[in-house]
Formats: sequence, C-alpha cells, structure tokens
Amino acid sequence: MSLPLEGLSAVVTGAGRGLGRAEALELARLGAAVVVNDFGQPGRDGTGEASAAPAEEVAAEIRATGGRAVAHTGDVADFQQASKLVELAVAEFGKLDVLVNNAGILRDRMVFSMSEGEWDSVIRVHLKGHFNTTHFAAAHWRERSKATGAPVYGRIVNTSSEAFLAGSAGQPNYAAAKGGIVGLTTSTALALAKYGVTANAICPRARTRMTEDVFAGFQEPDDGIDPLSPEHVAPLVGYLASPAASRVNGQLLVVHGGMVAIVDRPRVRAKFDSKQDTFTYDELEAVLTPHYAERPEGETFGAVEVLGLKRT
Repeated sequence: MSLPLEGLSAVVTGAGRGLGRAEALELARLGAAVVVNDFGQPGRDGTGEASAAPAEEVAAEIRATGGRAVAHTGDVADFQQASKLVELAVAEFGKLDVLVNNAGILRDRMVFSMSEGEWDSVIRVHLKGHFNTTHFAAAHWRERSKATGAPVYGRIVNTSSEAFLAGSAGQPNYAAAKGGIVGLTTSTALALAKYGVTANAICPRARTRMTEDVFAGFQEPDDGIDPLSPEHVAPLVGYLASPAASRVNGQLLVVHGGMVAIVDRPRVRAKFDSKQDTFTYDELEAVLTPHYAERPEGETFGAVEVLGLKRT
C-alpha cells in the first residue's frame, strides 16, 4: 500500500479515544511515527483522575501493527507540558513534521447559567491547548528552517466545529473556543507559510463520548459504517498531513460520512451606502429593517438539522 507519510513524525493530541484515536491510527497506517497524547481523564468535562492508559493503549495498538509510537500523558493546556510534548517527538523521532490538535472537553450550559469556571476551562483546553502546541511546533520548524536556509516540512491540522459556524445555544464556551481556533489557524497559516508549513482546520461530525448527547437521536445503521464514525474523518487528516496537500493552507473543511466540504471565507451579503457623510439612525432603520424583514423570522441553521440522518 502507499505510505505517503513514511519517514515523517506526528503528534496527535487527545488521541486516547474517539476522533484523536482514529486520527493517530490513520497517520500510523500511512507510515508516520506517532506521539499519542492524552491526559486520560475519564470525564468528558475534564474531570476525574488522569490516567496513562488511553494514550498507552493506542500507542501499543500502533506498535502491534508494526508502526512506531510513543505515549505522552501531559496536559496540552499547560504551557510547559506542551513544550515537553514537542520535545518528546524530536527526541524519539529526530524531528516533528505533523501536529494534529484534537484535545478538548465539554462543559455545556446556557450563557445565562454558565459559570466563570465553566467558561475558562473550555477555553483553556481547546483554544489555549491549540496555541501551546502550535507555539512550540512553530518554533521548532522556524529554527530548522533558519539553520538550513530553506523551507522545512510542517503540517498543522486543528479541530474546530460547526458549533462555531452554525451556533450552539448551550455551548457558548465551546463555540467561542472553536471560532478562536479558526482565527489561530488562519493567522498561523500566514505566519508559517514561508517556512514550508501549512495550517488548516477541520469541522468534523463524529459520534464520540464528546458528542453522545448531540447525536443520541440518530440511529446507527444495521450494517455498514456508521456515517458518524470517526473513521470517516481520519482520512482527511491523513491527507492534510501529506505532501499532496502542500498547496492547502489556511483552509476550513467540514468532514463526515464520506463528505468533505470546503468552507469559503465570509462574503458580504448586502451593502448599503449613506446618502450623506455618515449614517443617521433614521437612514439605517430605513435600509436595514426592510432587509431583515424579508428573511424568515429567527432564520438560522444547526449542524444536527442538516446531517440527513434518521432519528431513532
């Protein structure tokens, strides 16, 4: 079989379960040596005693099939532990080539009920966790590029969500973090392009312990692959990590169930110009109110409603 990632090394965060596990296995299947990172807390809200077992088990699974893998059980939201994660990849495999940021937690609540701690913890793991690993990986690639005077090989795949694109009423912390990850990704893509590094983000739909409530009403097929299986997402991550994706940079892609959609940057829907030096309240009311009156009241869409799946 083709091994497009042969000779490359990768870090996958949150890789002990669900999407991260599927992504780590896919990168290994394509030939990469993998650092499997997972803090190992049992609660999807980031609670419970940390355990090395999830990361160790996935690393052992990769090695059992002839691949190369080591486990890292640090918290990527901790700046120093994120540094050690990148250092481990370099120490074990000589360099880092691919970074897949997937680690996350959920602490859902409506915005009027959410505590400061629930907000901070989700922003910390998702957004700060993405920044921490990106920071140290970027520094590694920049140093290597400066040492050789030439571009290096580097790939970043970040994990956003349609909660950012479509809204999610009970997840203001999660939606904000995922929107921030897109901003981090596009900024990183511009900053690192000259060093040979690409950065892209995906919005995956998958049935995992993180999404068990969201997809609880969608039945799994009697046969064939579940359209919400993480195995539908992992091949795109493998592609974005590969040499074939060298021209894919600063992109946002939705992926699930055999479908990949490229999300365009926001476009201007309508434009109004003032008839004088600046708008007045009356003029704005005259142009904007009719515009929105022509649209269905409360028009919105959610990720779940457009899945095309059957509820049980």
